[in-house]
Amino acid sequence: MNIYLALLLFSFIILLYWVITELFTFFFRLTGLPMERARFQVISLLTGTGFTTRESEMIMASRRRRRLARVTMLFGYVFNITIVSAFINVFLSMKVIQVGYQFVGFLIPLGTVALIFIFMRVPKVHAWSDNLFRRLADRIFDRKESFNAVMLVDNIGTESIAQVTLRHIPDEYRGLSLVETRLRAETGILVMLVEHHGGKATAAQADTVFETGDKLTVFGDYRTICKAFHAREHFADE
Repeated sequence: MNIYLALLLFSFIILLYWVITELFTFFFRLTGLPMERARFQVISLLTGTGFTTRESEMIMASRRRRRLARVTMLFGYVFNITIVSAFINVFLSMKVIQVGYQFVGFLIPLGTVALIFIFMRVPKVHAWSDNLFRRLADRIFDRKESFNAVMLVDNIGTESIAQVTLRHIPDEYRGLSLVETRLRAETGILVMLVEHHGGKATAAQADTVFETGDKLTVFGDYRTICKAFHAREHFADE
């Protein structure tokens, strides 16, 4: 195989790997992981390089994520050993003209998918896709409207930073200011930022009153956050 065929094969495998990475990133995003962390974890799992101890807690905290991580690792192992070696054998056994035709045949559908992913990075399209992801997650994971949504952002020691989307206001906090809810005193949860009606996130104040549709950035024990805000993302072995 000459240098040109080697470059074609290398380019094709890189493109295929990228498409697969984006696909598994999409699946992890449906479980509530932020995009960048989901993509990093997927690359780590697919390539078998492992992932950081602190961020691995975001995977291990959820049974769905653990299952998805197992599938990702197994798929990456099979892909690396079987698919890549098969492509190399096919390319080695084919003539130059045949390789060109076959490469174009594979490149067209993959190129189409690549263009779609690039298009999805346009800010307005990205915002639309995020809303679509949330609706898909609600359907796939059977999240009821009676529950608020929670997304784990990061772990700091034994505590977590999470974003809670209020689809409804818990009865115990309805109409009360933040200081009146006694969230910090009774649950240890610190409400740091509040985003009203899709606007700019601002620091939470003592007189802040929760409204339907608010996005709250909070700090505290993850299980306690889910319980306090009646929020759903399955964790541990529920």
